[in-house]
Amino acid sequence: MTTFKELNISEPIMKALEKMGFEEATPIQAETIPLAQQGNDVIGQAQTGTGKTAAFGIPMIDKIDKNQKKIQGLVVAPTRELAIQVAEELNRLARFRGIRAMPVYGGQHMERQIRALKDGPQIVVATPGRLLDHMRRKTIRTAGIQTAVLDEADEMLNMGFIDDIKEILKNIPEQRQTLLFSATMPKEIRDIATNLMDSPKEVKVKAKEMTVENIDQYFIEVPEKYKFDTLTNHLDINAPALAIVFSRTKKRVDEIAEGLQIRGFRAEGIHGDLTQGKRMSVLNKFKNGRVEVLVATDVAARGLDISGVTHVYNFDIPQDPESYVHRIGRTGRAGKAGEAISFITPREMGHLKIIEQVTKSKMKRIMPPTNKEAQRGKQQAAVDKLLRTIDKKDLTDYQETASDLLQDHDSITVISAALKMLTKERKNTPVRISSVQPISVKKPQGGKGKNYRNNNKKFYGKRGQGKRGGHGGYNRKGNYQKRRNHKNNKHNS
Repeated sequence: MTTFKELNISEPIMKALEKMGFEEATPIQAETIPLAQQGNDVIGQAQTGTGKTAAFGIPMIDKIDKNQKKIQGLVVAPTRELAIQVAEELNRLARFRGIRAMPVYGGQHMERQIRALKDGPQIVVATPGRLLDHMRRKTIRTAGIQTAVLDEADEMLNMGFIDDIKEILKNIPEQRQTLLFSATMPKEIRDIATNLMDSPKEVKVKAKEMTVENIDQYFIEVPEKYKFDTLTNHLDINAPALAIVFSRTKKRVDEIAEGLQIRGFRAEGIHGDLTQGKRMSVLNKFKNGRVEVLVATDVAARGLDISGVTHVYNFDIPQDPESYVHRIGRTGRAGKAGEAISFITPREMGHLKIIEQVTKSKMKRIMPPTNKEAQRGKQQAAVDKLLRTIDKKDLTDYQETASDLLQDHDSITVISAALKMLTKERKNTPVRISSVQPISVKKPQGGKGKNYRNNNKKFYGKRGQGKRGGHGGYNRKGNYQKRRNHKNNKHNS
């Protein structure tokens, strides 16, 4: 795996990536960013959820002159939802560069969009029809565009936008960089690459067949601020022999490890800032059982091969499915069963579905454990310890004292006191973990082409009432109206 530090990315974007919690580049990012930085046109073949936005966004943002309040970067996306999502992520990446991205799509009031465009965003993320509308009105001027991106090109083909895309590309400067991303490469998309791009380099990241065996996979939907208490309660209930907790940033690794120590767990953290000596020392303690919970970043856990790990916790969900498989593969070794539990914030549910699709596995939803359940879990651990001692049957030296004790106290009181002594009492010290941006993606479609509308009913309405090619649809006010002329409605998408 490649880290972002290895990709020669400018300091302001590196700062934004660290704030977002990303250290490692996904395969599409690792291959696309250097090619784009060198000025090449690029064709990227990759599925949703592989980190395409950062793959084209980072080199695009690095090229932009923040002092010029004109459009220098253009992203064309098939749906308003994707346009909004891409613009949000570009704004997060560009936050320390002083560059702004603006989504432009149909269904939004035209005059309001025109006013917002006058404020001078340097990047526009637009759906094809509305973009052409603005270009014809000259409310979007294309003369300054250096980088043009076609995102999910095959989806735009399925939706009937192929002619719009060709018209857009023909009306922006020829001396531009063009990046095209598509999950599949049908002939029409290949034609664009041949006729409207300049000797493009190809990057193909095929989703690997990733299967996960011997691992029971669960997820807990939990808001960010409750993750830590959920983790400690779960550790108390399951009492794992060895557990690994994965987090996205070095800072959070340190905070989680320290918080676990405060709550009475034997925990240590490892990340890229530790010396090799310190890292090896922590790993040896973990292997020998002197540390029961290891908190790690993906980078630090590279090549980690430790037997006996019973539980893996994704405190932060990883940004791509490959990292997920790599993480949870730390358990379930040598034919033994393991458990993987992922903490998912409500905004990350779409990303969870993508991981399930690529790994061809279903995660089972479980509820966050309560404090009362955690308390019972700790007491059960004490009972188990007591029963193991009974099984050893070397209690002769203690029986006389026990008999004396039972003359003064009833057996329930004596056993309760013994359990209280054996039960680990956790300190309820508040622990604050710094936040990271949730990974939110467009929900994956179950199919293409004619099924697209069925998979997006909320956006398209009922079958036959779609925005393009149907007999009617709903206007901005929510009233149904017939489509008398398909061409007249072409640019409302």
